[in-house]
Amino acid sequence: MDFLGFMMLKSPTFEDTSGCFPGRNVETTFFSLNEALKRLRRRLGERRFEELMSLSDRMRAHFEADPEDQTEDTLEGRKLIHEMEDLLTGPDNDPR
Repeated sequence: MDFLGFMMLKSPTFEDTSGCFPGRNVETTFFSLNEALKRLRRRLGERRFEELMSLSDRMRAHFEADPEDQTEDTLEGRKLIHEMEDLLTGPDNDPR
């Protein structure tokens, strides 16, 4: 959940302006997200895992389509972050 919060704040490019995380970008961010989901795969269950991976792919496409945050694609990507949060925090969803 914390990582999704970071993604919401740093989208669409996820680049670090502080200099603390050089090289952070769309590629590294989605690699981290997808690897985290893979680690939780058994706890999430196959159906939820596949839905989350699909949301991740769709999010990335939206953010890559709007790197300047000039179109609706970034907004659509952020909506998908909320969908992912809802899928993770629903009534029977405790991936811990």
